Amino acid sequence: MSPTLTDVLAVAAAQAVRAAQAQEAAEAIHAVDAAAADATTTPSRARTVPFVTAGLAPDLVPYPRGLELQREAVQRIRDGVDRGTVLLLEHAPVYTAGKRALAEEYPRDGTPVVPVDRGGKVTWHGPGQLVVYPVIRLRERLRVVDFVRLLERVIIGTAAEFGVAGFRIPGRAGVWAEAGGPSPAKFAQIGIHTSSGIVTHGLAVNCSNDLAPFESFVPCGITDAGVTTLGELAGRPITPADIAPSLSALLSTALDEAAE
Repeated sequence: MSPTLTDVLAVAAAQAVRAAQAQEAAEAIHAVDAAAADATTTPSRARTVPFVTAGLAPDLVPYPRGLELQREAVQRIRDGVDRGTVLLLEHAPVYTAGKRALAEEYPRDGTPVVPVDRGGKVTWHGPGQLVVYPVIRLRERLRVVDFVRLLERVIIGTAAEFGVAGFRIPGRAGVWAEAGGPSPAKFAQIGIHTSSGIVTHGLAVNCSNDLAPFESFVPCGITDAGVTTLGELAGRPITPADIAPSLSALLSTALDEAAE
């Protein structure tokens, strides 16, 4: 049985969590500054992994098209054409289910769900949510769990740029924040797939999206915590287009170490 949020939070003392939040946010912001400084001096390997904006509102990307773009990026890596591609986009509304999803976690109204080969359970993508697919080949000896932790740090750093203190919860992928309720709320999800060391799928950050779709299913299989958005946490409108530059700068620096 998966640990409850109460069990998990009991493992990490509140003071240690707050200290980790501050330290991780500061480190991530420093990484952004370093990336900006590097951009004016020495060329970086990370910039050989292009960042492609495949479609942001109002140009929403249908989910099948997102899968197709990932397959094309994978083939280019296999053919030795490039080191990979990072896709940034907003999807048209869709529910997807990872390999560990259970039938009882699906939308209760019978809305169709797209099964995919990523990790994780059921989630929703749609307008107001930034989705990022870092299609790369991981460097040798870099574990998948290490890459997930790297993505979490990128999200934490991005949130810090907008005045939001995000943090990790041990045993649960994604990024969380104190949202004024009895338990932390999740504002970013991570679910990836690897084959022969090549990553597909990625991360999603709730920016300004409607949270109503999350009420019809069990988000990420978690029943004892809520869901929120970066805009709600910051107290002002924040769109995917607003956070894309900061997130791209942090992720570019991270991929310099993670991509083969």
